[in-house]
Amino acid sequence: MVNRIVVGAHYGLKDWIAQRATAVVMAVYTALIVAVILVARPADFEAWRAIFAHGFIKFASFLFALSLFYHAWIGMRDLWMDYIKPTGLRLALHVLTILALVGYAGWAASILWRL
Repeated sequence: MVNRIVVGAHYGLKDWIAQRATAVVMAVYTALIVAVILVARPADFEAWRAIFAHGFIKFASFLFALSLFYHAWIGMRDLWMDYIKPTGLRLALHVLTILALVGYAGWAASILWRL
């Protein structure tokens, strides 16, 4: 019988695919927003506000934000697991990262839906 000792992140294919999928979502959103801005050519705050007042743009922006936060979580979690050896410090960094990203998601939602 072979006993494997798992060290580091090693979450495998699921997280690799999630990183690529979130990157694709962010790239598509970026292309969409660039196209909208080139067509609309907003000149003042009210024009910018009108662009982001549309339900689809709000949804796409929030999907972008969630993709960004999940992408960041996977990257930071792997970084903490690979390079921070003391377990207590690593756990604290995980918790602080999660709290920050959840807070940012709430902040993004409040910004988008208060427009």
